Amino acid sequence: MTLAIETPQPRTVLNLALLLLLATLWGSAYTLIKVGVATIPPLTLIAGRTLIAGIILLVIVALRGIAMPRDPAVWRRFMIQTCLNSAIPFTLIAWATRYVDAGLATILGSNAPIFAFLLTLLFVRHERPTLRQSLGVAAGLAGICLVVGVNAFNGLGKDVLAQLALVLSAVAFGASALFGRNFNGLDPMVPAAGSLICGAILLTPFSLVIDQPWTLAPSTHSLLALLALAVFSTAIAFVIYFKLIQSLGSVGATAQAYLRVPIGVAVGAIFLGETLSPTVWIGLVCVIAGIAAMTIPQRTSSATLS
Repeated sequence: MTLAIETPQPRTVLNLALLLLLATLWGSAYTLIKVGVATIPPLTLIAGRTLIAGIILLVIVALRGIAMPRDPAVWRRFMIQTCLNSAIPFTLIAWATRYVDAGLATILGSNAPIFAFLLTLLFVRHERPTLRQSLGVAAGLAGICLVVGVNAFNGLGKDVLAQLALVLSAVAFGASALFGRNFNGLDPMVPAAGSLICGAILLTPFSLVIDQPWTLAPSTHSLLALLALAVFSTAIAFVIYFKLIQSLGSVGATAQAYLRVPIGVAVGAIFLGETLSPTVWIGLVCVIAGIAAMTIPQRTSSATLS
């Protein structure tokens, strides 16, 4: 009889690196959206974001020799996915950033792991979160509060509709992480491209009718923000997102939301001269601990007869 010890998966470091990269790409999206909506209406901004990103991914998929699915049932799932993780939540965030401060928007938009956690408990029997994941959720939330500071909640009673929009976007992101498991058999680029193209198909008619984009005069900064938003925070980010859903599960994939806040604080400190209080550093430790608890696989031992 030999004792086989299963060690942590060798791709753990890669998964954590991808998680950090995804958090950076999506964390910077709030700033890019803020710049974009200054001269581009939210609906048109997100329609352009999904269209440009979808086309980029379709080209990459074609160059890699990967065929997009032709089954109508798969495309129906793509349409559901785009409603959960791009078309609707992106538009809600773009509209809300016109009325809500970035700090408060980040807090409300970083609750996707909580909703993924709760939805998993309610609906996904085969992916029940462990105690360690539960503790990770709590540690992550504590870290967010410490990083941003309790003063960020002072405006919670203002602009209620915008705040509710951000909460709804977090609910949608949490649900999309669960629904994304339906694409486990596909290359990560396929559902990313398919859902973004569906998002463009869904949003473009509304943009044409409501905003009449040919009448707009967007600034250069807004156009550059839209391009960066589409290429980096959408096309590249979505490929990473679907890959992480396959490797970390729905709750683990949404854990990147906790990293958005410390990344935003770091960007503010570097480029805007903002200072970091001692509670921020404590919060960063809590955030990292929460991410580790939710994503690093546990060691298991098993005995095998030989």
